[in-house]
Amino acid sequence: MTGGSRGIGAGIAAELAREGARVAIASRSREHVDATAAQIGASGFVYDSADVDAAPGLVAEVADALGGPVEILVTNTGGPPSGPDPTAFTRDQWEDAYRDLVLAPLELIEAALPSMRERRWGRIVNVSSSSVREPIDNLMLSNVHRSAALSAFKTLARAVAADGVTLNTLLTGRIATDRLVELYPSMEAAAEGIPAGRLGTVEEMAAVAAFLCSDRASFVTGEAVRVDGAMTRGV
Repeated sequence: MTGGSRGIGAGIAAELAREGARVAIASRSREHVDATAAQIGASGFVYDSADVDAAPGLVAEVADALGGPVEILVTNTGGPPSGPDPTAFTRDQWEDAYRDLVLAPLELIEAALPSMRERRWGRIVNVSSSSVREPIDNLMLSNVHRSAALSAFKTLARAVAADGVTLNTLLTGRIATDRLVELYPSMEAAAEGIPAGRLGTVEEMAAVAAFLCSDRASFVTGEAVRVDGAMTRGV
């Protein structure tokens, strides 16, 4: 579980641990990842998604520490910078977003996938955003690159479906995390317009993720599952 020291990532990791999985979480901060790992009963690893060359080493390190190959991979990355002018982002910001949201997950998948295919069982879930269905104002970088990752997952899902490996994407709506503080003046403002009448919770996201990682979801692959309280209008 990357980005697993807080927010949605930590919630998914905790839910998988409760379901009996041996869980490894990764984060850029040793302090934060160790604190969360101790709290939920996981193993903590330091990993920066900006360093795409480090992905194979992380997968190997986790497999060695947990005594077996990675069977469930959850890729989760924080959102790139936001801004009202979609043409104002620098080339470096575009490249950084592509590295974090597209290249980093794919590098991890390429490292974990061979053993999954060999064992004929694997679950891969990407934590994305409802913006891939309806672009969100001020989130140009996220809108573009998360959509690219979704297309990659759909392509990969078809290629490995017969090997017992599934790839699915969680489309996050407005979930009560620190990320909303960056985008809205208050949590009350963030909840405005949601048909469910409230923000979603990390636990609700984690429950859907845990299902997609289970045996019961073996025929669900290549899907993008919205968890947004009916916020998305499109079918």
